[in-house]
Amino acid sequence: MAVKLNKVPVREQEPLVRAKNFDEVCLGYNKEEAMEEATRCLGCKKPKCVEGCPVSINIPGFIKEVKEGNFEEAYHVISMSSALPAVCGRVCPQESQCEGVCVLGIKGEPESIGKLERFVADWARQNGIKPKPATEKKDKKIAVIGSGPAGLTCAGDLARMGYQVKIFEALHEAGGVLVYGIPEFRLPKKEVVAAEIENVKALGVEIETNVIIGKSITIDELIEEEGYDAVFIGSGAGLPKFMGIPGEQANGVFSANEYLTRNNLMKGFREDYDTPIFRGKKVAVIGGGNVAMDAARTALRLGAQTYIVYRRSEKELPARVEEVHHAMEEGIDFHLLRNPKEILVDENGWVRGLKVIKMELGEPDESGRRRPIEVPGSEYEIEVDTVIMALGTSPNPLISSTTKGLDTNRWKCIVADESNGQTSKAGVFAGGDAVTGAATVILAMGAGKAAAKGIDEYLNK
Repeated sequence: MAVKLNKVPVREQEPLVRAKNFDEVCLGYNKEEAMEEATRCLGCKKPKCVEGCPVSINIPGFIKEVKEGNFEEAYHVISMSSALPAVCGRVCPQESQCEGVCVLGIKGEPESIGKLERFVADWARQNGIKPKPATEKKDKKIAVIGSGPAGLTCAGDLARMGYQVKIFEALHEAGGVLVYGIPEFRLPKKEVVAAEIENVKALGVEIETNVIIGKSITIDELIEEEGYDAVFIGSGAGLPKFMGIPGEQANGVFSANEYLTRNNLMKGFREDYDTPIFRGKKVAVIGGGNVAMDAARTALRLGAQTYIVYRRSEKELPARVEEVHHAMEEGIDFHLLRNPKEILVDENGWVRGLKVIKMELGEPDESGRRRPIEVPGSEYEIEVDTVIMALGTSPNPLISSTTKGLDTNRWKCIVADESNGQTSKAGVFAGGDAVTGAATVILAMGAGKAAAKGIDEYLNK
């Protein structure tokens, strides 16, 4: 039987409808669509897709179960490797990872791995299927700092090995970037994120919120006074970056981090929540990554005419192709090859506009991308009342500054071995954005997984 060249299409909300609500854009596969898509998988003997997955899910194995309608078994195959399949199925950049190396993509479209993973995880949730906990318990205690993707993955893997694991979360709600950073229309909080966290707790993981490590208690105190045998730092990167241009201190200038946190974690978009959020009429978002797309699409849903200002071309946009496509469909205006020079401020100290300059691409820089160069005399103004900076984030130095013997680099990121998460301090491991700076959910999960293995080896030395 000939393999179908194209994926089974995925149903989505219509662009003009979804641009006015916060409901999930992608509606996912139903049973019939998932089973049909699964028949395209070739079940490769040496699957490149598994190599392309940062948490090494047995992709052909779970897809084979989907093809045969064994959805519960498919879930157990995935959950052996991933603690957050419903999240990954929605927000992973599959196109540059597992799907990017799928052999079906040579002549046609690759297998729709992400959408199948999402289907399996959603089916398991709707049918009350949970991951299997460890049968034997160990007497060693491990503290995990941060309940984002790195922390949840590390904790889940360690709990599966039988360790006693407790996560300490600084915010009032667990989930890290999954709850404060990614909007509801991409990742529903109650139905998806909260349910995935409950699954991690079902493995035996304890979670305590409102604990700021470095302030409420230090890492040294966790080890010396609380008796933890190892610590994993997965505290993320929550400090926003700014450009340092004139007018940045004006009213109406926000970091994407604050803007999204108010909207996502604190539910600023909902009428029944008393969270102040500035609803600009004309909003410029500076940056081209997923966070920039999230901020722009959020501003649009809050009623703004929205612009993305990015200094390179569409080809260089670091955001996922799907997110850029969705943003363009929804009517967001892209000012590409443009760079802000100044935020214009009115006599009352409020943003009134943005002065930008046109750019052209020169020779490649150290990142391999062509360096943007200003075109002299090409400045012009965009009339806006809000500017959102989505230029990346760096780790908060609170943990590193209160922990003796913990090395950091010049960007204040914790120095850790990529293969096992080991830091310069014995018994202390780290991974995710606290080590790399802002990156993707799945890379943070991969780091959490590597650290869990490293902690297990350390405790069994």
